[in-house]
Amino acid sequence: MEMPKVHTRAPDFALPDQDGKEHALADYRGKWVLLYFYPKDDTPGCTIEACALRDQFKDFTSIGAVVLGVSTDSVASHKKFAGTYELPFTLLADEYKEVVGRYGVFGEKKFMGKTYMGTVRTSFLIDPEGNIAKVYEKVKPELHAAEVVADLKTLAR
Repeated sequence: MEMPKVHTRAPDFALPDQDGKEHALADYRGKWVLLYFYPKDDTPGCTIEACALRDQFKDFTSIGAVVLGVSTDSVASHKKFAGTYELPFTLLADEYKEVVGRYGVFGEKKFMGKTYMGTVRTSFLIDPEGNIAKVYEKVKPELHAAEVVADLKTLAR
């Protein structure tokens, strides 16, 4: 599927978190949501991105924003990843690749000369009405959290 565009309704979903509890995007209506898609738990880039979000988590909560991470890893994998790095936000398990498909972030990737299918690191900032406020493509893991916090400070006034 095609990636949702700015000013369009964010596709709804329901997925289990690292504790097996189901979360629907609709549960967060009325709040800003950073929905960030990442390739794999406990890999270098994904760990850098998650830890940067963890380190700036108070900035997100002070603005009233929620952080939801999504990968195609299992609930058990998410539980271990969240525990190892003391991640204070929700990680959602999209094992059947439904949500990565709905958001158009599952596609062809290249690494060390090999081509394969996987989750493309992409984030969506969703406004309190459930619309896409900003799309972040080609995310730089170490800079992403600060970039989103800066955008939230401007947009969430």
